[in-house]
Amino acid sequence: MNEVDPIPTNEPGGLDVAPGVRIARAELRWHFARSGGPGGQNVNKVNTKAELRVRPEALLGLASRALWRLKEQNANRLTHDGDLLLSADDSRSQERNRQSCLERLREMIVVAQVEPKPRRKTKPSRSSKERRLNEKRAHSEKKRTRSGPFE
Repeated sequence: MNEVDPIPTNEPGGLDVAPGVRIARAELRWHFARSGGPGGQNVNKVNTKAELRVRPEALLGLASRALWRLKEQNANRLTHDGDLLLSADDSRSQERNRQSCLERLREMIVVAQVEPKPRRKTKPSRSSKERRLNEKRAHSEKKRTRSGPFE
């Protein structure tokens, strides 16, 4: 099979999977299976579904906090062995499904690299407290004046 990398590489043994993040080709474990969906009779003959298993710790250049976020955000994709499992069967082509798996891995890494902005606790201002209490008083007064003695 002719190997075409959808993601650029600078050295023969490694693959750039995201900005500043690389992985050794040996760490990408591929499995191919028969796929459902479009393809007609081809579905029953060709293994086009691509499954990719990657150990998150094998990602070089990923900060420890980003690695932790990657695992937390994708906990449902982690296997018992700690591998990240991605699968694609969108296309009729095995190669396109491989590319789709790698692109999904890239997107997950890019999202995990974004440091969330820390939340700062705030207090309501004095004027906003007063405004809230005045509105409550006005609402209460409106309700109180509506009810009158029944005759």
